[in-house]
Amino acid sequence: MSATPPRNRAARRILAAAAGLTTVGALVAALPSAAGAHDRGHGHKPGRTVDVQLLSFNDLHGNLEAPQGSSGTVTERQPDGTTKTVPAGGVEYLATHLRAAREGQEYSVTAAAGDMIGASPLMSGLFHDEPTIEALNKLDLDVTSVGNHEFDEGRAELLRMQDGGCHPTAGCFEKKDNGKPKKFKGADFPYLAANVTDEKSGRPVLAPYWVWKHKGVKVGFIGVTLKGTPNVVTAEGVKGLKFGDEAETINKYAKVLERQGVKSIVALVHEGGAPASGSYNYDCDSPGPGDGISGPIVDIAKKVSPQVDALVTGHTHQAYACTIPDPAGKPRMVTSAASFGRLFTDTTLTYDRRTDDIVRTSVRSMNHVVDRTVPKAADMTALINRWNTLAAPVASRPQGFISADINGRGSNAPEKPLGDLIADAQLAGLAPADKGGAQIAFMNPGGIRSDLAYKASGSEGDGVVTYGEAFTVQPFTNMMNVVDLTGAQVVEALKQQVSGSNQASPKILQVSKGLTYTLDLTKTGAARIDVASVKLNGEALDPARTYRVAMNEFLAGGGDGFAALGQGKNKLVGASDLDVFNAYLAANSSATAPLAPPAADRITVVQ
Repeated sequence: MSATPPRNRAARRILAAAAGLTTVGALVAALPSAAGAHDRGHGHKPGRTVDVQLLSFNDLHGNLEAPQGSSGTVTERQPDGTTKTVPAGGVEYLATHLRAAREGQEYSVTAAAGDMIGASPLMSGLFHDEPTIEALNKLDLDVTSVGNHEFDEGRAELLRMQDGGCHPTAGCFEKKDNGKPKKFKGADFPYLAANVTDEKSGRPVLAPYWVWKHKGVKVGFIGVTLKGTPNVVTAEGVKGLKFGDEAETINKYAKVLERQGVKSIVALVHEGGAPASGSYNYDCDSPGPGDGISGPIVDIAKKVSPQVDALVTGHTHQAYACTIPDPAGKPRMVTSAASFGRLFTDTTLTYDRRTDDIVRTSVRSMNHVVDRTVPKAADMTALINRWNTLAAPVASRPQGFISADINGRGSNAPEKPLGDLIADAQLAGLAPADKGGAQIAFMNPGGIRSDLAYKASGSEGDGVVTYGEAFTVQPFTNMMNVVDLTGAQVVEALKQQVSGSNQASPKILQVSKGLTYTLDLTKTGAARIDVASVKLNGEALDPARTYRVAMNEFLAGGGDGFAALGQGKNKLVGASDLDVFNAYLAANSSATAPLAPPAADRITVVQ
């Protein structure tokens, strides 16, 4: 394969600076038409049309090592209609697959749709995701949109990911050969955040778009994250920021690109949909275009200007390659490559040199499994080994013992065994009077980032839960809160799981032992919660009584659409969720008496 050309870091910095200008006109004036140009390979005299290869992925979440448990598999539909599970993921394999896919391609660009970092396993998260940015540079990523998790540590830390520099409190994590601190270089690719602006100035916080060029071929990329980012990130993470409508923002910058003469446009959208099947190779255009997919991305795609030729999406961790009609009623490709580097999407964009536009009827796309049958990329192995060596003293510490897999992320049921375990740990840690006097604990399902696998990778014995594995399950280190809520407010929170912003895609809270209720999926909206069935330790919840409720600071701030939980009073701030979880493992398990998976029998589901 031909060598990858050097990155145009100066162009990236021009883009970042231009993003801070006050008007679109100023932005256009400040942005050189050659900014972001890349060359790959060698070719012959071009014809009227050329095929541009667009490789894409999304929601990596710092998963550099092959993910364990269900997080490291994909479901594959077989010709006879059956399915099989295929091990997938790991940046060592992703690099090999992407490099092989680029072989022989004269025009190839690699893009991502956000959440490259954040909620990362310990090997990356412990070092504030510097290892992941380094890996993405080596993967030859050209451009990505931001996702909601890029804001987990706030605006300043995201800008550090882009521009480099050592962490403001942790400092530099590595040293040079001469013993001096080794400064983090930052991303060689631009992060795009077209719909994220400063609340006071109205200026974009990062570049809104970027143009890829090669031998006269120009493709513009516009990057946005979901407008609901403030609902799924702590208030501190999005402080001072405003998140605009996805479609309106894309349409705005599509016009800017058109005025620059860029007519081929791809939107990188960190918002997604839900295909009717969990198989990565499911045909979601059957029986007709887009009929097999639902969710927010469908409405967004139908509003995005026909000027945009394709949408690369993410956020929902699903796999699809569908054509959804644009506002003119013409099918347009919309893709997503699941998550954690388990898949990548290969899209062919046929570029017409006469019109400088994509021939939409010729666009084709397919998801490919990042299987582990290929050789590992040596440079990625070296990167992983280097950072693992730094992390080992912390990551390998045993925290507790389990007797079997305890599924969290990999469970499709509303109530997850690992969710019950986490909620029980929070209740136990915060029940003492001096710790908050908690009677109930709630855990948000999105905060459970993995399974606890009995036979995990590494050298520890089977059933041992290490600090690194516990961190992978709960990487946010949110502080625990205990607040006063009335029984009526608790019931309202349960209703908000399946109503309001969560009606289309329910978010079922994981509950501590003693709290039980019935979830009736045959009904709609808030009626799915059988209020009469809500009980604590066998007694009906009293609407007028005050209860002490434990939850992480994200939920206590009303995150994930749980406004009722944000109404708590008499708040006590406790230890971090991870510290509480590890303390519970240490106190309640041993090599001779490991923890068994909870029965997951607190929520009775009617369907």
